[in-house]
Amino acid sequence: MNGKDRMSLHFSRCSYRYGRKVQVLDRLDLQIDGRCTVLLGPNGAGKSTLMGVGASWLTPTDGTVVWRHLDPSKRSERTAYRKAVGWLPQSIKPMPGLTVRENVAYIGWLKGMSKSAAWSESAGALERVKLSKLSERKSHQLSGGQLRRLGIAGALVHQSEIMLLDEPTAGLDPAQRQVFRDLIAGLSEDVRIVVSTHQTEDLGDLYDCVVILEQGQVRYQGDTAGFLSLAAADSPEGKRAEAAYTQLIRQEV
Repeated sequence: MNGKDRMSLHFSRCSYRYGRKVQVLDRLDLQIDGRCTVLLGPNGAGKSTLMGVGASWLTPTDGTVVWRHLDPSKRSERTAYRKAVGWLPQSIKPMPGLTVRENVAYIGWLKGMSKSAAWSESAGALERVKLSKLSERKSHQLSGGQLRRLGIAGALVHQSEIMLLDEPTAGLDPAQRQVFRDLIAGLSEDVRIVVSTHQTEDLGDLYDCVVILEQGQVRYQGDTAGFLSLAAADSPEGKRAEAAYTQLIRQEV
């Protein structure tokens, strides 16, 4: 295994189904090793399921997922895997009654940190997401955008090497989305980022890799420039990502 492989999130023949009949992922092979990767796909394509499997929140029906040399299916490696792989699910549910900083420290403790280390590192994590001034506020008093930043701080507190963000800007207004874009751009300097989203605006400015998922399979994987080149030549500059996506995914209305 070379150095590049060791810094990859590698899904090998991964399948996942709900119950006996609903197959969401079907023997999917995917290696994510970009600095900042966007995961696109229509509703029901399996994006959230893939992120849940990558976070080891869901256990694949078949196949494996590995970050570097860590395999969460092995009990001896599960804690280290979950500490290295941070996750922001679509729904953020902080512990009621705790302050913002207490919630972040609690997440660190759940990830295997000592209480003192989690408390110490929580201050820096909140600083990185620009929530330090709200550290003593009760978490239920946060806005939707602030709550998502709290979730990212929770993924940072245990010094994640890669962060999986599932629809982090869903339901946010344009100003809040811009705050998130700036935050992700800054974090991707030293943490691998994977973002699942439906939004294609600013794709070329933020992400260096694109993965398209359709019906539980990888429809496209490549660098952002290659993806944008799929757009029709007469596509407006601001609509090239949307046009390229449409070329790959023909959804029935």
